[in-house]
Amino acid sequence: MSLSFFLAKRIYGETKGGKQVSRPAVLIALTGIALGLAIMIVTVAVVIGFKREVANKVTGFGADIQITNFDALRSYETFPILVEDSLRQLLAEQPLVSRVQRYTTKPGIIKTDDAFQGMVLKGVGPEYDLSFFQSHLLEGEIPQFSDTVASNAVVISKPIADKMRLQLGDRVFAYFIQDNVRVRPLTIKGIYQTNFSEYDNLFLLTDIYTTHRLNNWQPGQVSGVEIRLTEYDRLEEAADNISSLVDNRIDKFGGNYFVQTIEELNPQIFEWLSLLDLNVIVILILMTGVAGFTMISGLLIIIIERTNMIGILKALGANNYSIRKVFLWFSVFLIGKGMLWGNAIGLLFCFVQSQFQLFELDPSNYYIESVPIGINIPVILLINVATLVVSVLMLIGPSFLITRIDPASSMRYE
Repeated sequence: MSLSFFLAKRIYGETKGGKQVSRPAVLIALTGIALGLAIMIVTVAVVIGFKREVANKVTGFGADIQITNFDALRSYETFPILVEDSLRQLLAEQPLVSRVQRYTTKPGIIKTDDAFQGMVLKGVGPEYDLSFFQSHLLEGEIPQFSDTVASNAVVISKPIADKMRLQLGDRVFAYFIQDNVRVRPLTIKGIYQTNFSEYDNLFLLTDIYTTHRLNNWQPGQVSGVEIRLTEYDRLEEAADNISSLVDNRIDKFGGNYFVQTIEELNPQIFEWLSLLDLNVIVILILMTGVAGFTMISGLLIIIIERTNMIGILKALGANNYSIRKVFLWFSVFLIGKGMLWGNAIGLLFCFVQSQFQLFELDPSNYYIESVPIGINIPVILLINVATLVVSVLMLIGPSFLITRIDPASSMRYE
């Protein structure tokens, strides 16, 4: 054990006993470190949780990757592509792909005696993963949709149900305009709410057989294919693999396959989420600065109070470098204790919020009902390491005050 480390432990021991070192200075330094680190942990956890919740809702409606008709990008009309079992099997065998599911959409209007509402009827097949809608189901059930029989059943969102004054079990008429107006009676079997207004106010869910017939398409034609991945973090890699297989291919009906990721389909949402990272960086810099400056003030006070000891050490032959190391080691001990408290406070808040949702949000503005929490252990460890390193580096400059202390006069210092 080096002499600097030993002396730092002795000073730290006296600090804990409150003997010589100014307790207010130590408490201020500890509080600054603890609060700064706690705020950083909570901020990162909230942003990670918020980005995860919003991204999950977007992918819940549209999966991770979609294959559609390229012509659909240039028109409000729905253009089909041919998706046969062989293509579905080929896609399912690709790396990172967990599910391949067809869908067909048909825009139209639902009408009651008192109101009407524009909507998109989304038909899904038996292979479609309905767990997202199941997790947000408020009333009723989600039927087992077929691709061979019309169910005449529909799942609608709560905002549409409230606007149209519809309830579970009600019958609603859907109107579709083509060469002539076509009408379909649909029975409400379930009501869901995701609080994602862009989609809640738009989509009604039914079987793919119904939407296929409404579009008058050939067997095997659908609006597109949704592909879910095993690892969202490798989205671009999976999209490149799938694009190499089908992108710009032409089916026998003239449909042009086109691959897009969910981030390309919803750029405004994901760009908004990316901007949150800038806010986090600003907060981390500010909180690290606050923690560092409180430690600087505490270190300066402690050096002044230990002027007599510094003079004695110099008189005994200790050089400035070794004495500076004493106070830097002492600062590391204080920073470590403050970081322990900061981690405890931050993680406790995250646990309480995740379990009891004490802090609520307006779903119409934030898409979720309470402040979300997402714990990422590697990120928290990185914040701790960065806080320790930056705080110690900020203390190197103030520690040079020791070099200005004269042994002869300092030993008479009270």
